[in-house]
Amino acid sequence: MKKDLKSYQKVAEEEVVDFVSENNGKGNLPKRKYRAGGVTATVWENKGKGSNGEENTYNTISLERVYQDKEGNWKSTNSFRINDLPKVQALMNKAYSDLVLKEQELFKKEDK
Repeated sequence: MKKDLKSYQKVAEEEVVDFVSENNGKGNLPKRKYRAGGVTATVWENKGKGSNGEENTYNTISLERVYQDKEGNWKSTNSFRINDLPKVQALMNKAYSDLVLKEQELFKKEDK
């Protein structure tokens, strides 16, 4: 059984596609999208105020799976099948590592 899970994970990691969106101040557009088959992880940049009143930004990630219904219409859901989980894991790992590495780069720039 572990061999099957590793092969699913390898396939999911190879299928990860990265999309970058440019937000030109026209609403809350995704900062970045990662796609593996019908599963998409979208990174959103949000703005808020901290407890001290200072404005700050933070990221959230939403997950979605697209599928076709019996009539052939495309639908989306936030529920995942067991076969989707390796893709979900690969997408979340990719999004997390990209966000953490970006955060570390910002701290390095501030230290200089």
